[in-house]
Amino acid sequence: MSLAVVSSRAITGMAARPVTVEVHLANGLPGLSLVGLPDTEVKESRERVRSALQNSRFEFPARRITINLAPADLPKASGCFDLPIALGILAASGQLPEAGLRAHEFAGELSLTGELRWVRGGLAMASAMAAEPSSRALVLPAGSAQEAALVEEATVYGARTLLDVCAHLAEPDVATPLRRAVAPLALAGPGAGGHGAAMTGGITETDDIADMADIKGQAHAKRALEVAAAGGHHILFYGPPGTGKSMLATRLAGLLPALSKAQAVEAATLASLSAQGFDLRHWGRRPFRAPHHTASAAALVGGGSAPRPGEISLAHRGVLFLDELPEFQRRVLEVLREPLELGHVTISRAGGHATFPAAFQLVAAMNPCPCGDLGHPSRNCRCTSEAVARYRNRLSGPLLDRIDLHVEVPALSAEMFAAPASGERSEVVAARVSLARARQVSRQGQLNCHLSSRALETQCPLRPDAKEVLHRAVTQHHWSARTYHRVLRVARSVADLADCEAIDAHHIAEAVQYREAPQS
Repeated sequence: MSLAVVSSRAITGMAARPVTVEVHLANGLPGLSLVGLPDTEVKESRERVRSALQNSRFEFPARRITINLAPADLPKASGCFDLPIALGILAASGQLPEAGLRAHEFAGELSLTGELRWVRGGLAMASAMAAEPSSRALVLPAGSAQEAALVEEATVYGARTLLDVCAHLAEPDVATPLRRAVAPLALAGPGAGGHGAAMTGGITETDDIADMADIKGQAHAKRALEVAAAGGHHILFYGPPGTGKSMLATRLAGLLPALSKAQAVEAATLASLSAQGFDLRHWGRRPFRAPHHTASAAALVGGGSAPRPGEISLAHRGVLFLDELPEFQRRVLEVLREPLELGHVTISRAGGHATFPAAFQLVAAMNPCPCGDLGHPSRNCRCTSEAVARYRNRLSGPLLDRIDLHVEVPALSAEMFAAPASGERSEVVAARVSLARARQVSRQGQLNCHLSSRALETQCPLRPDAKEVLHRAVTQHHWSARTYHRVLRVARSVADLADCEAIDAHHIAEAVQYREAPQS
């Protein structure tokens, strides 16, 4: 038969849309035409497929070959179409039975020797297949099949070479079936990592040493971190260098509850779409992303002609840590406004748009001035008042307004340095956080950080003295409506940690002190 049809998938945003690879052999001058809106990477598959077939001891047909990637209006990117194109050529030329192709979908990049290489998005393809009423199995390179097998509802096979796939599809009496890919036993549950975090970026501490008990002093900052973890609030630490701001940031993920299975799959799928792919060791762990302050807007929110997730989406369900916040370009920071409010980001291009989830918890850190010594008890600040004002004006008011807690991390005394660390361990704090979150979900079905202005009226009952304290704070600080609502949400989290149904005056007072700006 001179026509063969092979099923595959194209990654568009977080979706893996079905693609039909049609291969037709006709008489005429030998050549290969590839149509269906392929990008450069897909067009280059001609040479990879030709060499892979010849080095696998197959015959490359000396005929006019037309390959159509349907639907024609869907952009096709990445080398994942190498394998279905090669199988289509073999089936159309009679070197491979076509019957087995109908029961499978294929994706994989071919080397010139016929080996299969890892492709991004294997987890997204498996999730898409599991969501559809189909009995097909997915064949992927071995490096991609193991992560795709995390979707237990999908049937996934892993192959190392083109010959392995052909042996799997051969006539039943001579076929050598591929083994079904399975996730490692140690990764079977999303809670396998405990309260650890998958850390990426400039922070290199491991789960074994990232414990709240290691932080000396800073009781106020540690309490603020617990409140932020309990309600899902964004937090900004400011203070001189070396006071523990980065250490506090790395401990937040360890205070959060373990991911559910659906949340773990969602976070892993986003990681599998990135250039680095998904590390199986991070399965079930909260992402922790710490991009450098030289990161561009596209690196932070995502982009590209074929949109890929940025740092804020790779931190979905986890923590995004922005150290040295004023050193980021202002236009880069401003793109965070909508994701901080909405929990997702939409990247629009001429050929369409892609929406990525971005429900991350922001932890930011900054010095009080360019030299970092403003307000230090024993060091003199070398900055002029104009330099300090310029430094702080790098952060816009609307951005700071979206950060719920502003917490000072002061310099420690020499006596505190010498004293042994004696704070609570992370698991103790995490237990209180888990109980507070359970109260929120039981009461209102969501965390306090997501409460709408209407829900605040019903879920945040204030005692008379609490109303008076809040009224004085609003009048004194001239808060916007957004700030008022954020203080109320934080006060609700403080009350939940204390297992109080109504919000008292001291709950409001604690929430108000977390809105204090750095002192000039």
